[in-house]
Amino acid sequence: MKTTLKLTILVLVTVLGISCNSKSQSKSDAITVITPTEFKAKSVNQTIIDIRTPQEFSEGHIEGAININYFDNNFLDQIAKYDKNQPLFIYCRSGNRTTPASKKVADFGFTKIYDLEGGILYWMKNNNETVK
Repeated sequence: MKTTLKLTILVLVTVLGISCNSKSQSKSDAITVITPTEFKAKSVNQTIIDIRTPQEFSEGHIEGAININYFDNNFLDQIAKYDKNQPLFIYCRSGNRTTPASKKVADFGFTKIYDLEGGILYWMKNNNETVK
């Protein structure tokens, strides 16, 4: 009897562990870091979110980008206005904010998140234009 109980508990723990791992894996699969060249090619007619502060945004941003400040308390509320099943292109200044922001957005249910490698600094270093 004790052996059966131990085996049952072991099976349940294993199944729960696999289940939790597959959930986190699927959320991380939703995020793809892409180069400025890929970002430029894939983001045409897509939703582009600049998660920098309004001040940073006003200094120059990718054409067509929407400013949703990552540090705003209502960041996810603003992101929620967009279709979770459509691609979402996200960038910041150097790429440091997009990592946690992309994870939040994936946890919120978005399935296709594209993170601009190196942020807008790397975008400009690769001779891509910005607008004010």
